[in-house]
Amino acid sequence: MRSSWLSTHLAAVRALLVLTVLLGLVYPLAVLAVGRLPGLRERADGSLLHRPDGSVAGSSLVGQSFTDADGKPLLRYFQTRPSAAGDGYDPTATSASNLGPEDVVDTLPDPKAAPGSDEAEGRQSLLTQVCARSAEVGATEGVDGARPFCTRDGVGAVLVVVRTEGLTGPATTVVSVNQACPEQPFLATYEGVRVSCAIPGDDYSHGVVTPVRDAGRTSAAAPVVPSDAVTASGSGLDPDVSPAYAQLQVPRVARERGVDPDQVEQLVAAHTSGRALGFLGEPVVDVVTLNADLDTRFPRRG
Repeated sequence: MRSSWLSTHLAAVRALLVLTVLLGLVYPLAVLAVGRLPGLRERADGSLLHRPDGSVAGSSLVGQSFTDADGKPLLRYFQTRPSAAGDGYDPTATSASNLGPEDVVDTLPDPKAAPGSDEAEGRQSLLTQVCARSAEVGATEGVDGARPFCTRDGVGAVLVVVRTEGLTGPATTVVSVNQACPEQPFLATYEGVRVSCAIPGDDYSHGVVTPVRDAGRTSAAAPVVPSDAVTASGSGLDPDVSPAYAQLQVPRVARERGVDPDQVEQLVAAHTSGRALGFLGEPVVDVVTLNADLDTRFPRRG
């Protein structure tokens, strides 16, 4: 009996040692060796991009924010899409905002709340974030940043309508919930009722949330600013933008670098990837590699 017990445990120890050698040493070393093969080495190292002096500028697989210390766009570079990963493109905090399409009502900063509290800081809804980003991109690129359900000042065009019978009946009170007093509401009246601005800290949950599509801006029906310019990717690390967003930025980048727009467009085309397998996904432009190539071929003058 003792001999059988000992032989069983010795077999288990031998199996542990063999598997440790195979999976803990041989397999990792084999994978490392394959990663050193020509054509695979750069990808295995993270598809790193290097500056002329040899320092690492980033990875073609991870996006970057091309902004100054104040978060304003560096006009000589193509801009990436927004990022919800940490403070932006943080590989250690990859994530999305987790905000859905029904997140349209802001929590307005309450000056009466304790400093540093969530109530004092407030929170922008996903809709207002999109509206603000679209207005900013429009101003940067010199185009109309209007979008459906957005006001002229870049917040969600949302009313809370209080009715006589709850969800139905004539309107008695209408509040533009994303515009804090004393700001002028984006609509003067709604269903014959004067629209008032929102008072921070007040509860409007008893009313009907009513987004207004055009908000008095007919050009918002077909936004000039593409959707990927105002929404974050699921990972927060996506280095790509749509060809439409890249083309929108060509005139600005060409002007800032003092080159012909056709030359910049050719560079954009060179960094554009088609659909995977010819039918999966959409064409994309890798902004990180595009900007690195810009610095090499068309360095900023002056």
